[in-house]
Amino acid sequence: MTNHATAPGRRAEGHSSGWLVFAAVIMIFSGVMTLLAGISAIAKDDVFLTTRNYVYELNLTGWGWIHLILGILIALTGAALFSGATWARVVGVGLAGLSMIANFMWLPYTPWWALLFIAIDALVIWGLCVAPSPMRD
Repeated sequence: MTNHATAPGRRAEGHSSGWLVFAAVIMIFSGVMTLLAGISAIAKDDVFLTTRNYVYELNLTGWGWIHLILGILIALTGAALFSGATWARVVGVGLAGLSMIANFMWLPYTPWWALLFIAIDALVIWGLCVAPSPMRD
């Protein structure tokens, strides 16, 4: 039986960690769900509640396009995270932040869904920031 322990201060080989895989999987699912919410908003589904006099008021179709594009970008970046690319981590943090802002402004249309996605985006940012970077020799 071989011992795969690493020396103190050294990281295990490979470019993935539990946090990075977690963030990638959550980003893919979150992106697909955001994309589906965008399609539903573009189709003017009866699922959404319209609130009057909201500061960030935009018609439902506009929000739908924003969520559709954001969902595609989030899902693709989540898939790219499996390669361990540093750019994907940086873009992932940025997209999760944009998603938090979009979901904050989406609150009057689907309050519980938006709050859930704000929390998910916070977890994604946490996962991407605490995951160890690839080891360089």
